[in-house]
Amino acid sequence: MSQLDVLSELRAARPAAPAALRDRVRAIAATTPAPPRRLTRRRAALVLAPAALAIVAGAAVLGRGGGEQAVRHGGVVTELGRTAPAAKAPAVGRLDSAIAPAPSHTRLQDYGATLRLHVGSAAALSDATKRAVRVATSLGGFASSVQVDVGGRHGDATLRLRVPATKVQVALQRLSELGTITGESVSIRDVQGGVNAVDRRIARLQRQLRDLRAKGQTPARQRTIDALSAQVARLQRSRANTVRQARLATIELTLTTRTPAAAPQPVEHGPLHGAVVTLRLLGVGALYALIVGGPFVLLAAALWLAWRRYRRAAERRLLERA
Repeated sequence: MSQLDVLSELRAARPAAPAALRDRVRAIAATTPAPPRRLTRRRAALVLAPAALAIVAGAAVLGRGGGEQAVRHGGVVTELGRTAPAAKAPAVGRLDSAIAPAPSHTRLQDYGATLRLHVGSAAALSDATKRAVRVATSLGGFASSVQVDVGGRHGDATLRLRVPATKVQVALQRLSELGTITGESVSIRDVQGGVNAVDRRIARLQRQLRDLRAKGQTPARQRTIDALSAQVARLQRSRANTVRQARLATIELTLTTRTPAAAPQPVEHGPLHGAVVTLRLLGVGALYALIVGGPFVLLAAALWLAWRRYRRAAERRLLERA
């Protein structure tokens, strides 16, 4: 008889346990204490309470972090992420000589300056505009463009003034006395190198012209001479225009009656700022971990509880059959 036949006969026979054995099993089950519950209410509270505290702490940290970032956006942030102190506006009639350096007396430069002033009223704005034009004229310059916009008690004016480069500091000093300085900047670009390169090219072309004129004249040689002469003339006009522009500095003057926005206050960090930042990042990481992994943890817990119930039900059925 094969093993399969033996198993089939045993399954068909279904031998029953003696009554004495069943009574003994029931007695053992009645006297044996129930296995302790691994997941009690106290343990569940110990697990869920820190999780809830972590969520609350993470939300609070995120709220504080957003507010701090808004403050930083209002200031000037350095490469280290700290807010640099806001520059104070110079007093009335005082120009920062470090921002407005003197032009070179030996090289040609394209000198440009920007000056922003605040005046008290629309009438003061009109008067300051007229005085600015007179300042440029008195120094041998002129106003290339003037735009004034006044409506009610407020107004704005934008002027482009051209003054001799040798007198640009005097012009800026006089213009700064027309109101309260709210901003100033200077840009200087050296053009002497370009002028020198044009001079060398003109000299080379003129030598070629002298050599061509010294030779016998032919129609083809005459056309070459005319072309070189026209090129020399264009270069000379370009050089003269560059020199003329360099001898006059450009001042962009802005006048306004509107109160400038208050400079943001610098953020000062204490000695424990690094530790606070580290804890904040840890709280954010824990919050993200709970948000992402929370559903999976709950699903695993539900499956484990279901398996425990199924196992206990199977044990009870086995004992009842016994």
